Amino acid sequence: MGAPNIVIVGGGFAGVETARGLERSLSPGEARVTLVSPTGYQLYLPLLPHVASGVVTPQSVAPSLRRILRRTELLPGGVVGVDPQSKVCVVRKITGDLVDLPYDHLVLTPGSVTRTFDIPGLQDEARGMKTLAQAVYLRDHVIAQLDLAAATSDEEERAARLQFVVVGGGYAGAETVACLQRLTTAAAKRYHPRIDPSLVKWHLVDVAPKLLPELGDKLGATALQMLSKRGVEISLGTSVASVTEDKVTLTDGRVLPSRTLVWTAGVAASPLVDSLGAETVRGRIVAEPDFKVPGLDGVFALGDAAAVPDLVKGDGSYCVPTAQHAARQGRHAAKNLTALLRGQSTTPYKHKDLGLVVDLGGHDAVSKPLGIGLKGLPAQVVARGYHLYALRTGAARFRTGANWFLNAVAGNDFVRTGFLADRQGTLRDFENTDAYLSPKEVAARTRAEDGES
Repeated sequence: MGAPNIVIVGGGFAGVETARGLERSLSPGEARVTLVSPTGYQLYLPLLPHVASGVVTPQSVAPSLRRILRRTELLPGGVVGVDPQSKVCVVRKITGDLVDLPYDHLVLTPGSVTRTFDIPGLQDEARGMKTLAQAVYLRDHVIAQLDLAAATSDEEERAARLQFVVVGGGYAGAETVACLQRLTTAAAKRYHPRIDPSLVKWHLVDVAPKLLPELGDKLGATALQMLSKRGVEISLGTSVASVTEDKVTLTDGRVLPSRTLVWTAGVAASPLVDSLGAETVRGRIVAEPDFKVPGLDGVFALGDAAAVPDLVKGDGSYCVPTAQHAARQGRHAAKNLTALLRGQSTTPYKHKDLGLVVDLGGHDAVSKPLGIGLKGLPAQVVARGYHLYALRTGAARFRTGANWFLNAVAGNDFVRTGFLADRQGTLRDFENTDAYLSPKEVAARTRAEDGES
């Protein structure tokens, strides 16, 4: 009997840490490990706002999977369906071809997509901040608005191009608006004499009553004060009613002329979850404390797409979908898989949250490491130190640190690359959430040879 096939779906924190752990704990002949990912890098999501603002380069936050993993086979593509009965994954390679990939053990870490709502115009007009391509595109788009505003004599058009709206009061939205506000303010002052800097306006909108509720009332209020002092208008208890090409209508009745809506209002589990037929909680696969999926033989689920019980809290809640949990779940999953292959018992996952860090650019930051509230420069040191620690390779750490230093000394060049000029840059354009197969389509493909329907 040959070595068992372990297939890992997704090259994010959970998937890569699972593969790394298996490489360390298994001998070369114990199992064949395949990681399926459409990209050749592990994206460090927390620094995407720094990419969008040009503080760090895209390569800095995207360590190569081939540098991180040495014995894992990499399949360039995405899993678009799973047949647990036949133990087969359907993979759409980056060429567009569909291939069947059998497994003995399946580790589901497909991650998440941007959570959206049925708001008129949202899918066709909003920009996201979930992928590296979206961050690069958003930078080009924002700089283009400044260039176009400077070139037009139409005052209404100029006002719309210089007004930006970010939706989402969590750390992704707060960091995005903070970093891009610094970018546009500096660019307008230094390189656009025809633009009155006071016309550049940033709005942060969220339906929640508080900013950054994850950090608690005190630090959330501190972050709000920091952003407000820099000119960001923050509207809480408010959301978007509709959006068109040149205006954003809010639920409080205000109409904001704007050509830029950035949507960071939370995440939802990957649509791949729908092909499994497994029990879910708020769209996430229900997993046991050791990551096994009840009723599905050989299937583990972890990361953003899995509802893993939070045994530290012990209140019946599930681990929040953060990079911190995903990475640690990946390491623990590797230990459990190794134990399973060797006939040993698996163990439940437990991890006490170490806190959050929020980098608002410059000396502005709020952090809560180990429950200790920090603000200003001390919080910034903790935030950037944590990011450097969490990056997976020495090369990525060096590049990121060097980028921060160079930006602090030389400033930003405000360059539009134009690489994605032919893309709309919307949520619909980038996230490809309609690429997945239905359970019926998966079964029809994987069981056709057996004459099943």
